[in-house]
Amino acid sequence: MDKSQLPQEKRQRCEVWTRVMGYHRPVSEFNPGKQSEHHDRVHFVESAIPDLDRICGCGK
Repeated sequence: MDKSQLPQEKRQRCEVWTRVMGYHRPVSEFNPGKQSEHHDRVHFVESAIPDLDRICGCGK
């Protein structure tokens, strides 16, 4: 089911937490400036290096 087809009364708000200064806090408790900074962050996805053994000989 597409999220646009889900009735509004069945949806629920998702609370986003992030790690700040060594502990976790919900983003909703940040001040407006910190919320804006969190929104501007760029997230990355780490991908595996294909055939690492061939590149560095680590598996030999």
